[in-house]
Amino acid sequence: MKKILVTSLGLIFLLTACSLPSAAPVDLPAPAATVVTAPPTDILTDTPSPTLVPPTETFTPTFSPPTDTPTSEPTQTSTAMPFVESLKAKVTADLLSCRYGPGAEYLYLYGLKKGANIELMGRTDGNNWVMVAGKSKCWVNAKFIEIDGDPQTLKVSYPDGYTLPVSPYYSAPTVLSASRESSTVSVTWSDVTLRAGDEEDENMFIYIIEVWRCEGGKIIFDPLASNYPEVSFVDEAGCDAPSHGRVFFQEKHGFAGPAEIPWPAQ
Repeated sequence: MKKILVTSLGLIFLLTACSLPSAAPVDLPAPAATVVTAPPTDILTDTPSPTLVPPTETFTPTFSPPTDTPTSEPTQTSTAMPFVESLKAKVTADLLSCRYGPGAEYLYLYGLKKGANIELMGRTDGNNWVMVAGKSKCWVNAKFIEIDGDPQTLKVSYPDGYTLPVSPYYSAPTVLSASRESSTVSVTWSDVTLRAGDEEDENMFIYIIEVWRCEGGKIIFDPLASNYPEVSFVDEAGCDAPSHGRVFFQEKHGFAGPAEIPWPAQ
């Protein structure tokens, strides 16, 4: 009887032991699911952070250079002034002298009455005289006319573009000296004797000295007049263009010269 009991207990033990391996597959899926899901979570979280930073730093330097380049270009081109072929004007003085050259001491050509309509076709670069168009071109002071437009848009026509009438009876003077003392320039030339009857009137000067001199940082065209073979004037430093000048002898038929002035250095 005891043998049968022991044998029965042994069989029960063996059957129980044999049934234990079947429980193992139930526990295995849990750790497998934990291992698979964890890595993707880390990869998705770390990847976007470094990707966003570089574009912010790269964009900043590429934006700065274009801002400087276009700013300087319009500044240079905006100063250009267009030229015109002519301007209309009206005389405002009672009687305006129109002269052979751009200054009050050049030979007289004719007079213009108040209200006369004229056409301007040129100017000097350094004073306010303008050239009147016509069969006989001449010069007037812009202070005594009303101009329809800006006279600075007229082309510079003196000395290039216009020639003073030449005297057939006299030779040009010869410049003898040109010296400087600080900002004062003195020039002398050979004397020319005017024959009786060759003067325009009793107030005519026989020498016209054209100087392009520096004053206040700008070149000024200054036609001087004298009855003596010498003249002095101010010529300062500080201009971009060089100063220069020339001497004419003037008589009622025209101008003898010019004699170029050898300009003294600063």
